[in-house]
Amino acid sequence: MSQSVARSRTNHETIARNSSSALEAIETAYDRIEAERERNCWIYLRPREEALEECRKLVARARTGENLPLLGIPFGVKDNIDVEGMPTTAACPAFSYTPWHSAHSVERLTAAGAICLGKTNLDQFATGLSGARSPYGPCASVADARYVSGGSSSGSAVAVAAGHVAFALGTDTGGSGRIPAGFNNIVGIKPTVGLVSSRGLVPNCPTIDCVSVFCNTVSDGEAIIEIIEGFDFEDPYSRVPRAFSFATGTVPSFRFGCIASADLECFGMPECGELYERACERFTQIGGTAIEVDFAPFRQAGELMFSGPWVAERHSAIASLMDIDSGSLLDVTRTVLGSAAGYSAIDTFGAIHRLHRLRRDAEAIFACIDALLVPTAPRPFTLEEMDRDPITLNNRLGYYSYFANLLDLCGVAVPNATLPNGMPMGVTLLAPAWHDRALIGLARRFEASAGRAAFELKSGG
Repeated sequence: MSQSVARSRTNHETIARNSSSALEAIETAYDRIEAERERNCWIYLRPREEALEECRKLVARARTGENLPLLGIPFGVKDNIDVEGMPTTAACPAFSYTPWHSAHSVERLTAAGAICLGKTNLDQFATGLSGARSPYGPCASVADARYVSGGSSSGSAVAVAAGHVAFALGTDTGGSGRIPAGFNNIVGIKPTVGLVSSRGLVPNCPTIDCVSVFCNTVSDGEAIIEIIEGFDFEDPYSRVPRAFSFATGTVPSFRFGCIASADLECFGMPECGELYERACERFTQIGGTAIEVDFAPFRQAGELMFSGPWVAERHSAIASLMDIDSGSLLDVTRTVLGSAAGYSAIDTFGAIHRLHRLRRDAEAIFACIDALLVPTAPRPFTLEEMDRDPITLNNRLGYYSYFANLLDLCGVAVPNATLPNGMPMGVTLLAPAWHDRALIGLARRFEASAGRAAFELKSGG
């Protein structure tokens, strides 16, 4: 018996009576994981019997009337987010520790009855967008093993796309919660920074880090966000929402920003631009009015991320780790973090001042549109190509994603279309902070327009 998240809130007694379906879901998840170890999407897998026993206990609690909206639903957690009793490595074995407490977001999910099966692979210390920077092996796209999955939350996206789990947590600093969704034909929700607590997250850039969600449908993602969101006083980066906007997700007409054809950057693969333009056409068919926008402020903000002093914040956040054995960090990780030494305090404040001007430019653009539509990534690259030039190609992947958190935007990445080579190419909707619900509403309408089969979070097989 399958149940959507929304329905299970009011029918938990029914779910409790059918304990076999929840147990079967766990068994099926482990069978799939063990049959596909070559995907490299898991770093740590919880013992099967331990997960089954937790499921039995949750079912017993539900039978007493306790409301467990995610009863028995299996999920994964990116291995830079703490889960009590499971090692956190951030894809660096020498860094490994076992936390006493789970991250705030994980605590909320397990309190709702979801069952964490383990920790997923990532670009080491979340430094990358390719999914190919891990000592635990690269993660390839589920669509084609020759191509990168996107990172740094590669394992979480692949675990969902491969059907190992119903949903997974990732993180997003410069696109890590969106690009892997785009290359794996799933949904990635990047909330407003501070909407979901980052307590229990191994820091990357603490001022702009956020927990993200990978799932099969926009509605599933919204249901997960509703559970994990909320102000956390113990997290110094948590914020109280100013306001939520619902209007653009429900009214028939809306305005969306699009990139002019002449300004599209696909790095030598023009067919990717054609798929983006088809997405713009779909948005007009569901009531949108396309307005060409100046992409320069967004591009320039993105440049601050990959060629500016924010790498120094990343270095500062894990400075003590740079003292570990030199063989523990991948060469590309050490190279990226080592570049922080080239930035001074003067450089940093200059970049902050520049960013504030760009934020004002972005505000002026959003005053004329409800959301901005961009390709989730410019184009896919093969693992071989990424291995030959890891830094240049990684930065190209972030062309349409790096700027979002710096400009204080929320985002939803959704599937769009498939290239002739079989690789999926998604698009991402972006809006100013706290417009998460409105953006989710628009994303749901776009999703429905594709006629994609509905995949519900399941508490059974």
